[in-house]
Amino acid sequence: MVEAVRGAGVVVTGAGGGIGAALARRFAAEGARVVVNDLDADRAKAVAEEIGGTAVPGDASAITAEAREALGGTVDVYCANAGVGSGGSEAADESVWALAWDVNVMAHVRAAHTLLPDWLERGSGRFVSTVSAAGLLTMIGAAPYSVTKHGAYAFAEWLSLTYRHRGIKVHAICPQGVRTDMLDATGSAGDLVLKPTAIEPRDVADALFAGMAEDRFLILPHPEVAGYYQARAGDPDRWLSTMNHIQQKWEAAG
Repeated sequence: MVEAVRGAGVVVTGAGGGIGAALARRFAAEGARVVVNDLDADRAKAVAEEIGGTAVPGDASAITAEAREALGGTVDVYCANAGVGSGGSEAADESVWALAWDVNVMAHVRAAHTLLPDWLERGSGRFVSTVSAAGLLTMIGAAPYSVTKHGAYAFAEWLSLTYRHRGIKVHAICPQGVRTDMLDATGSAGDLVLKPTAIEPRDVADALFAGMAEDRFLILPHPEVAGYYQARAGDPDRWLSTMNHIQQKWEAAG
């Protein structure tokens, strides 16, 4: 895998901190040429300077062409990592739902739409989607996040089944809690469900590289998520009952 990454042109969105910065650092350490994207230009530049990469700040939905140009015309790996952790219920304002849908799903769709013609022509390309265990399971207190992360997972799955025979590799990273600013923003729900088993961003990068080496689609930095996913599929009502007990515990805690 190191040989495959060395010299590759890599784009990481939302890479000013957290998981994105960890991914950018790991790709750079393995010899890749990395474009660091973030809405916060200062944070993007700081990470880019640290790793010897190139900062391309801005909306992740709109920087693919500029990032490709910065890499000399070719993107080999695209990490769709930028995301928003929108909390709330069905009553969340429609603007909250719209932003979550746009960043967590449509930014991935737009990037793939831009990248796939070149990738299909040359018969290679790698799309890495930072989803979340919420995309496989769910998350209490965060309907917009949970629903759109399901969408992100579904899109990554669709890309994989549609184009894998044409040389396109797709990976969906689905961690539970990761010690980032986004985790801190989840409040009491995150304190209850995510923080007890939270891992470091670099652990997510390690899991991705292990998964790429084994050519696995589903990347689970928390291996126990596989069991939860199987339980959800095998007995949905029992799984929903368990999740509802967690919901009640959260509500009782105020």
